[in-house]
Amino acid sequence: MGRIDPKDYVPCVEAALRRLVPEEPSSPQAGLFRAMRYSLLAGGKRIRPILVLEFCGVCGGDQQAALPFACAVEMIHTYSLIHDDLPCMDDDAVRRGKPSSHVVFGEAQALLAGDALQAAAFEAMLSPQAVSAVGAERAAKAAGVLADAAGARGMAGGQAVDLLCEGKSVSVETLQAMDECKTGALIRAAAKMGCILAGADRKRVTAADGYAKALGFAFQIEDDILDVEGDAAALGKPVGSDAGSQKSTYVSLLGIERARRAVGELTDAAVTALGAFGERGARLAGLARRLARRER
Repeated sequence: MGRIDPKDYVPCVEAALRRLVPEEPSSPQAGLFRAMRYSLLAGGKRIRPILVLEFCGVCGGDQQAALPFACAVEMIHTYSLIHDDLPCMDDDAVRRGKPSSHVVFGEAQALLAGDALQAAAFEAMLSPQAVSAVGAERAAKAAGVLADAAGARGMAGGQAVDLLCEGKSVSVETLQAMDECKTGALIRAAAKMGCILAGADRKRVTAADGYAKALGFAFQIEDDILDVEGDAAALGKPVGSDAGSQKSTYVSLLGIERARRAVGELTDAAVTALGAFGERGARLAGLARRLARRER
């Protein structure tokens, strides 16, 4: 069984991403591959693939076999960032401390890079090698979870609601429902996929989902806090963009102190949900606490 040392999660994911999306310099689509790799390999915390690998590990699964699925989640996440940054969406010029994809490659190429990364995610999960390594049933189930999280009921749907809410005052309940789709769905998918690939029982899949739901909500509230008081250089993206686009946020609706308390309460809830995993959940608990104290 292929175990991966936790300190090697990110290097292993980075290496696998490079293999799965090669340079193809002699291809007629060389420019498209460059645009895909530009955003995909631009760094980042790799939280979502880490969740796939760690939940697979705590459930006793083969983490090496889960690696293509972990990369697939990161590809979907990256495609969403490319599209979110486009002028027709959030119109952000900087991502992960670098010019956004459309600034470097133009809007059309950036759009295609996002499209191609979405397709590459499913190619990675459903390749003969990936399916053989985890079994057809687990591969199909994991891919289905990711498809649902990325679509109209998940990430894409959340972004659609986000656009409708620009310049409007919305309730905390509406904001939460939107963020559960836009941010939370992919985080929850990553956690569940790790369990599914390991053949975990329903109890552990449910516990992983509870952890990830609380984690994703806390992550978004902390993101709103950082947009107010964060440092752009440390965060690798502009701050103050929510206020500039007149978006309702947890900070604008709750105030900074209540928002901070909510992050703490949700982090505690995430840690509590890990009880189903016993001592094996310690690293996941540590991850939740670290994300609640991200750089300002």
